[in-house]
Amino acid sequence: MTDDFKDEENLRELTPEEERIIVYKGTEPPFSGEYYAFFKNGVYTCKRCNAVLFSSKDKFKCECGWPAFDDEIKKSIIKIPESDTGRTEICCKKCGAHLGHVFKGEHLTEKNTRYCVNSLSLLFVPEEEVEKKN
Repeated sequence: MTDDFKDEENLRELTPEEERIIVYKGTEPPFSGEYYAFFKNGVYTCKRCNAVLFSSKDKFKCECGWPAFDDEIKKSIIKIPESDTGRTEICCKKCGAHLGHVFKGEHLTEKNTRYCVNSLSLLFVPEEEVEKKN
């Protein structure tokens, strides 16, 4: 987490359910999230700080129950091995928000990586809005 986000004034206010997932490392129920079966063009940002995390170009259909990506926006994610579960947690590099987990070796895509992300940790920005900002 960068020093810019030690002050909570810079962070988006979260609902209790978003806080349970983003701050306390919870998981939303499978197949319940807004972005699970959502495939419009654009980018996905951190719900807490708006950092750009994933491109829709890297999203793929996966029956895991959560949005799945096979890549991240370069240097946007921190990966933290969990010794008790053997999984690898993924967090927003900018603010430390819990996003979900990353898995390797499942052979679901050519990149052989699956970022399994809670929809409640993300905000979608349509391609048209991204182009306006650039």
